[in-house]
Amino acid sequence: MRRLFNVLSLWCGLVCVLAGHAAPAWGLSLDDKLALLVAAYPQSLSHVADGRLHFRDGGPPLAIDDGRTKTHAQALESADVEDMLSQPYPIGPCETRSEVDIDPGRVRSEALLKRLYGASREAVIRQLTTIDWFGARLKVTTAQGMDRALLKVRDDLAKLPETVMQPASKSAGTFNWRVIAGTDRLSVHSFGAAIDLDTAYADYWLWAGGRPGDVPYYKNRVPMEIVEVFERHGFIWGGRWYHFDTMHFEYRPELIAIARTAGFDACAAP
Repeated sequence: MRRLFNVLSLWCGLVCVLAGHAAPAWGLSLDDKLALLVAAYPQSLSHVADGRLHFRDGGPPLAIDDGRTKTHAQALESADVEDMLSQPYPIGPCETRSEVDIDPGRVRSEALLKRLYGASREAVIRQLTTIDWFGARLKVTTAQGMDRALLKVRDDLAKLPETVMQPASKSAGTFNWRVIAGTDRLSVHSFGAAIDLDTAYADYWLWAGGRPGDVPYYKNRVPMEIVEVFERHGFIWGGRWYHFDTMHFEYRPELIAIARTAGFDACAAP
């Protein structure tokens, strides 16, 4: 019975996302999600009031909703905070296949990311540190505790059998101030808050000949044990996106917290 409830919740959540509706259909209101967002970034976020996010540094608050109804493509180009939280991210040790334009976490408010990690390359660099990643030296941000979370990922990955963790033993990159290919949007790598794993095991929707809204399925080569470790410590996986990027993990503890609270379980899919 519990599994049936989870399946129905998952189905309803996907239907409502596809229909453009907000989160209550999968268990959480926007206020619920905003509270989890604030809790996920206590270093920078203070509270929500009057439709705006307030910051501990006393800087100008950020509007949660810009009042525009957007297509998926428009949300990618100019997301507000509400857009950023609009699609539920499924967690767990099971693979998922997203419907068209279901990219939980790929829609990002650049304005918020700049407030969390730094508004310029120089500001981000001032908060970088270097960590050891299975013999490699990687530059990542210290903001929001991302570096500490990634070290926990590394330590848990080291406990996996060598044949399982092999795709994670090499990194294709972390900090790199750049825009996403073909767009004017900054990559999360620009903020030092993402890591790409070994490209030898990677699948990427553009490499596969996909076009926006028209992407082929892929055969995953990243063991789900690796995905589960990353999700355990607040990272989402690009392999759960319709526009997939299976080597990509980014620090999004708010989406993991929302998924856990809502019980949005990847293994509950029909």
